[in-house]
Formats: sequence, C-alpha cells, structure tokens
Amino acid sequence: MWITVTLQADADKAETLSDALMDIGGALSVSIEDADAGTEAEKPQFGEPGHDPTGLWDHSRVIALFDREVDLEAALRAAASEAGFAAIPPYTLEEVAEQNWVQLTQSQFEPIRITGRLWIVPSWHVSPDPDAINIELDPGMAFGTGSHPTTRLCLEWLCDTVEPGASVLDYGCGSGILGIAAAKLGAGEVLGVDIDDKAIESARYNVERNQVAMGLQHTRETLDAQFDIVVANILTNPLCVLAPALAARVRPGGRIAMSGVLDTQAEQVIQTYAPYIPLKVGAVSEGWVRLEGIKQDARGS
Repeated sequence: MWITVTLQADADKAETLSDALMDIGGALSVSIEDADAGTEAEKPQFGEPGHDPTGLWDHSRVIALFDREVDLEAALRAAASEAGFAAIPPYTLEEVAEQNWVQLTQSQFEPIRITGRLWIVPSWHVSPDPDAINIELDPGMAFGTGSHPTTRLCLEWLCDTVEPGASVLDYGCGSGILGIAAAKLGAGEVLGVDIDDKAIESARYNVERNQVAMGLQHTRETLDAQFDIVVANILTNPLCVLAPALAARVRPGGRIAMSGVLDTQAEQVIQTYAPYIPLKVGAVSEGWVRLEGIKQDARGS
C-alpha cells in the first residue's frame, strides 16, 4: 500500500519542493502538473520558435508517492522547510492499493476507432479491423494517443482532407500521431516540428515503428517551406503567438486546422488569424473546437 500526496505550490517553488520531496522527504516518485489544467487559465509550457520553453505553471500541483510506513508528517515538514516554505503547503492524501501496474496501465488503453478506416492501436492489442489504417502507438511522454478530444478532432479532419501526394506539416507534433496518420492516409511529404527534444525522440520512435516516411525537426531549425496542409494541436496561447508563422507555412489554396482551443476561446483565435487566413469552427467535442481555414491565393479566391 502506498500514499499519494498532492501539494499546491507556485511556479517559483514547485520544482524546489519536488526535489526536496525526493531528496529529503524520501518520496518514491514526484511529478508536477498544471493546477489549472482543463480551464481557461491552463498554461502551456512553450516558447516561440528559436526560444527556450517558459518556466513551470503559475499554479502547480506537486504529486508525490510515499511508502505507507513513512512518517508522512515529518517527511513533508522536512521537505517543505528545505524548499523554503514556512509551513507545509495545503495538501490532500489518497491511498493507492498494491496492483499489477503494467496490467492496470495497459487495461486503460484500448484500441481507439477514429473513423471507419482509421484506428489507433496500442502494441499489446490486436487491431479490431486489420483491413483499416492502423497506427501502432503506446502512451508515452509526448502528447498524442488519440484519446484526447483535440487529437481526435485533428485526426478526423485529416481523414477528410489528406489527398494522395499532399504535403503536410504537423506543428507541435508531440508523439507524431497526426503526421503518421497523414502519411498512412497517403500524404507525400510529411514534416513534424516540436519545441521539445523528448517529443521529437518519441515521434521518431513512433515513425520508425509505423514504417512511414516523416521528417522531424526542432523549432530552432529554419522552416521556410510551404505545405498543402498544416495541422497544429497545441493550445490557444501558442496558436495565437504563432499565427504569422503558421499562416506563412500554408501555400496559397492550402488548408490549415488547429485544435487545443476551448469553445470559449475560438473567437479569440479566429480574430488573431483573420489578417492571414479566415477560420471557422469545423467541429466541437467535449468543449474543445477544431478551427479550419483555406488560405486565399494572391487573387483573393
């Protein structure tokens, strides 16, 4: 039996507290999450192309796992003191029963049907439809397994949009799922771009496993090419910051789709892109929207 402790901490102390819980408090593992995740205050960890990512979230949630036999009060007090807190930050406790963690984790990830012809299948499952387009993908460090509404919205759009030989840019590629899908759907040139080295590493592994042709590069590298299709599943703030750069990557007459946008934020993104590409809401799922647009050519058509 173990115990998880969830503590609240601001950005300037979350990482220090995390280290102290491991080094002083004796925690078995520690993770940091955005306490505002799923709300309009959600803050992505991103930077503009060519710049380093920003720091931790303003309001962080530090989650530590302890053995049940640990003197929890003493461990938290020592860690809090080491991290510069006058007292233990507010926290909650939850007991964690001993389980077969591998089996439990795998049981949470079943094959995902995106459309009648596209499935996302974890490596420990057999595809429910061997004749469909199947992407083999396991949950990992990078975002994108097909289960999140924003990923599904983009995948559905790619199924309807990708034509044989089309060039595709997956900006903020994460696990590479969107670019891999585009390649399997018949795209010609496919490029995935991300600001996170670990995401690129994860995407490279998934590209090789799925035996598709897809280039990968870091945002620090120059990107001048234009594409028939640009897809970006990020969040509202970086999408707005990147509006001129992303719009410039769409060839005249080309298409763009983006998600990671709450329905209450859609108008903000539409207005930001208005000088470059007219956008509209293409689909909505669980409070998230997919925005779509076609870049006009020089004649405005």
